[in-house]
Amino acid sequence: MSLSYMVIHWIVSALALLLTAKIIPGFNVSNFGSAMWAAVAIGIANIIIWPILIFLTLPINILTLGLFTFVVNGAVLKICAAVMDGFAIKTWGAAILGAIVLSVVGTLLHYFLV
Repeated sequence: MSLSYMVIHWIVSALALLLTAKIIPGFNVSNFGSAMWAAVAIGIANIIIWPILIFLTLPINILTLGLFTFVVNGAVLKICAAVMDGFAIKTWGAAILGAIVLSVVGTLLHYFLV
């Protein structure tokens, strides 16, 4: 994977965050720079925190047929928003809905732009 591909992927992820912030009330990103750093934080959290949370919530995830994964994704976003300046999520509903919209918007942007 080349450096230019990774930079383009990073920029597209930041754009997906900005678009999600425009769509979901309570999901706020102050500017493109904040979106860039938030994309890095979310990427790192998805590598480190997400697998741990999925493992810890595996029984409830099985009971809900995988739907609890949306809550885990929202929790990862809330954690990132809590430690970042310029990135804020006000409610759990905004976090969960934001996680869904972010994944759809990110997938579409990556499909068309990368």
